[in-house]
Amino acid sequence: TSSHTRVGILNNPSSKIKEDNTAIARGILAAFLTLNNSNLKSFLSKLSKEETAKSLAAGTKIVKFLIPGMDGDAFEKKYNTLGLDLIKTHQMFCQEVLKLLPGQMAVISNGR
Repeated sequence: TSSHTRVGILNNPSSKIKEDNTAIARGILAAFLTLNNSNLKSFLSKLSKEETAKSLAAGTKIVKFLIPGMDGDAFEKKYNTLGLDLIKTHQMFCQEVLKLLPGQMAVISNGR
């Protein structure tokens, strides 16, 4: 959030939710919960790169992608304790309330 913009993320995966295919989603959620705005923006930019996704899918631990200034311990603790139920809740909200198909993306805007 800033005086101009607020950003939130809802996950709407198209595949079965498992520990090994939710590394980026859990990383994003943990980042939102533990980082300040400047670190959040930098870390999310790093996580959104295709080579990062490929590396995580190949088994690289997410802590390899931490950026300077992050509280790595707080992030890692939150990342490791985020359950898959939160992502399933996001998925259910996207499909039941927003009527999105599995994997479908949308932008929702709400004025301030």
